[in-house]
Amino acid sequence: MKLRENNLAKLQSETFDVAIIGGGINGAVSASALSSMGARVALVDAADFASSTSQESSNLVWGGIKYLETMELGLVSKLCKARNHLLKSYPANIREIRFFVNLDKGFRFGRFFLYLGALFYWLIGKFYTKAPRILSRSQIKAEEGAVSIDQSQGGFEYSDAYLIDNDARFVFHFIRAAIDHGAIVANYVKVTGATFTNGEWRITARDQMQPQSDAQALGIRARILINASGPWADAVNQITSIETRHHHLFSKGVHLIVNRVTPDKRVLTFFADDGRLFFVIPMGNKSCIGTTDTRVENLPARVEPADRQFILDNINKRLDLAVPLRLEDIIAERCGVRPLVVSAQAGKGRKKDTGDWTALSRKHAIETQLERNHISIFGGKLTDCLNVGEEVADAVARMGLDLPWRRIRWYGEAPAEVRNEFFHQARLMELDQLTAAESSEVISKRLWRRYGPSALELLEDIRTDPEMGEVLIKGTEYLRCELYHAARREMVTCLADFLRRRSKIALIERTATIASAPGLKEACHILFGDLAEQKLKEYFDNH
Repeated sequence: MKLRENNLAKLQSETFDVAIIGGGINGAVSASALSSMGARVALVDAADFASSTSQESSNLVWGGIKYLETMELGLVSKLCKARNHLLKSYPANIREIRFFVNLDKGFRFGRFFLYLGALFYWLIGKFYTKAPRILSRSQIKAEEGAVSIDQSQGGFEYSDAYLIDNDARFVFHFIRAAIDHGAIVANYVKVTGATFTNGEWRITARDQMQPQSDAQALGIRARILINASGPWADAVNQITSIETRHHHLFSKGVHLIVNRVTPDKRVLTFFADDGRLFFVIPMGNKSCIGTTDTRVENLPARVEPADRQFILDNINKRLDLAVPLRLEDIIAERCGVRPLVVSAQAGKGRKKDTGDWTALSRKHAIETQLERNHISIFGGKLTDCLNVGEEVADAVARMGLDLPWRRIRWYGEAPAEVRNEFFHQARLMELDQLTAAESSEVISKRLWRRYGPSALELLEDIRTDPEMGEVLIKGTEYLRCELYHAARREMVTCLADFLRRRSKIALIERTATIASAPGLKEACHILFGDLAEQKLKEYFDNH
């Protein structure tokens, strides 16, 4: 909490090179890239970081195999290259995963044709992953007994990648990197207006954590303004009186979290009744099933009964379970919108007729207005995030902003020497033996993945006080030292920030289980001090 309070004061005390509205993946990578390159950056988000589209993804990092059908080969090549780059840059956080595809009889393409497509996809991806293979009906059943082959013609297997932890946690890595490089960031700060005067943006904002009657307007000044508001980009441009060629259409995607339906760490892949790819994705000891694809006009999107039924109907048709999945099996839900980019007709301000809107890709567009030092980011996805950071840096450089360390490597995990020192210290203190009974995963690997070089501080906490190495919230794998770390460094403002975004506890445990978990109250006291009871009540009143 103190980090946020200090940053609120700093937001008003100087003129920044760049102000960024939005702390999802686009805003986070922009802040990380620009602050690392030497720009003085401010970033605010109306809610928590990664609290919209960036926390509702499938956790997949993929090269866009479905865009082969629409012959967007350039986009597939770009996404495959971006996927490979992420795999190389974040080996502890992103891993290759196999997609196990089962095809129904009578599907619009035969399995051999689609296998050839998977080979072509592998070629476009520069053979960076394991090779695809074709699968017979008997092979599918032998390797994945949960898959029903009653209507199967066989299938194939190919590779993409996935985030080991949740998507919002990955986004926060970039927010934290921006803070480490001098960026001043704050969550729950809503921009209410902005004007461009004499070469400078003057932004007014409100602290969402204060009662509206008591809140004083915050004033932020910056040379350049970046709108990285994701689905709300169009609405923010209206507030700031910016007209753009690009706009968004919205597609709602819903996933359901249930107990694990298969022990293997691969993505079971089908084509749903509407013809879209449909997945069972591993999420620790749970499975994430979906997705839907529904046109929506209003935000935020919400899960409707029809969404749940669509997913349950489709997955029960395609799995051979002893007991079909039911509504009561749903542990948690994910519901986000895909901001799909469309262009307006020149001079008309109207959106083009896009024909089949479901065919729109998740490509991004960065639109600049040099005369007003303004950048809007439209669309995008996790896979392409590093490209967004680089393109934003190019755009601000064209606006005349000096970036003294323009060529610095601003992304990626810490050097091997730092990693090796962390694991050496962990072995010397027998960390994994001390915590083996408390965890289903080697604790040293998990701490490194989540915190990188900062994990060395956690080792020191455990050496100083062995109780820091104990699991605090029973039923989860979060140690007491991790809660203290979150309180110091992760700007946890509400309990949902920790349970849903800094961790994935709320994604894999029912609300009632969380409420009764031993250690939850102590965790709240660590995070919020005297406000612990209030924050607990707020969370469970809203869940």
